[in-house]
Amino acid sequence: MTAILEVRDLRLWYGTARGSVRAVDRVSLEIDAGSVLGLVGESGCGKSTLGRGILGLLPEGARADGEVLYKGRNLVTMSPRELRRLRGPDLGLIFQEPMTRLNPLLRIEDHFRETIEQHDSKLTPKDVRRRSLDTLGRMGIPPTRFRQYPHEFSGGMRQRIMIALALVLRPSLLVADEPTTSLDVIVEAQILRILADLKENFDTALLLITHNLGIVAEACDRVAVMYAGQIAEEGPARDVFADPKHPYTRELLRSTISLDTKVLHSIPGAPPNLISPPSGCHFHPRCPDVMRVCPAHDPIETQPDPDRRVLCWLHGPEREIPDGGTAPLEREQIAVAEEA
Repeated sequence: MTAILEVRDLRLWYGTARGSVRAVDRVSLEIDAGSVLGLVGESGCGKSTLGRGILGLLPEGARADGEVLYKGRNLVTMSPRELRRLRGPDLGLIFQEPMTRLNPLLRIEDHFRETIEQHDSKLTPKDVRRRSLDTLGRMGIPPTRFRQYPHEFSGGMRQRIMIALALVLRPSLLVADEPTTSLDVIVEAQILRILADLKENFDTALLLITHNLGIVAEACDRVAVMYAGQIAEEGPARDVFADPKHPYTRELLRSTISLDTKVLHSIPGAPPNLISPPSGCHFHPRCPDVMRVCPAHDPIETQPDPDRRVLCWLHGPEREIPDGGTAPLEREQIAVAEEA
């Protein structure tokens, strides 16, 4: 497979009055043409920032370092003008809340015309209309709704319109940020079928950002688990779900509710403040398997299997763990270890 996107040691941070927020910290990822990578983790772990950072859509005052290679071209060092040319025809984005992204004063027809003419001014009005209706039709939106306003559609239909707007220019890479949030299970299933169609028929590379592990299991080839701005674990979705290597991944899966759930499970505590994250492994204050080495030293990425990687001292490398470092650390000892 050919990698459409290669992210190498990407760091994204914001300057605030309280200090620098390290929202994304040395993240590396690859997405192949025609594949779906699921990005999961709790709120505040940096998933949406990573998605927008890949496309160069960071707010003013944000900074980026590292490489985001799209077909070999580094998006981090591109000028804003060059990035704008790529967004749409090459790089697409589906936002979380369609009602906040669709202009309530414009008809759906106007949204499509504006999007297409911005990047392909040579098309005639007839061609613009034909392409728009064809893309909407693939999303299940009939031509009779083309001249209606956003408020005349249900939440699920607005989300399908947002997907159609992202696809009308036929991008090679699509970032979908929580595309099924607040949708009922029937509409969610429809959206998943649409995403599967993109993968199979258009060879689109898709980064799917979501909290829903069920969606990842159904729709994704690979999964990356993000915590406190870092990738804790990454690998084939089926393997990660069957045998999670990182304690955070394991706790996330245990917290998932299913028809067989009899006792609710949650991870104690909350994701850390990214202005001053915990020393060593960022997950160690909440980790059930915390060892003495965890608060003292940053974990080193290892490959427990050829196609997987994990950022956890449980998997070594043993040569880097100091003597006594593998001894369990009691919960009341964590604060003492951090201070030391």
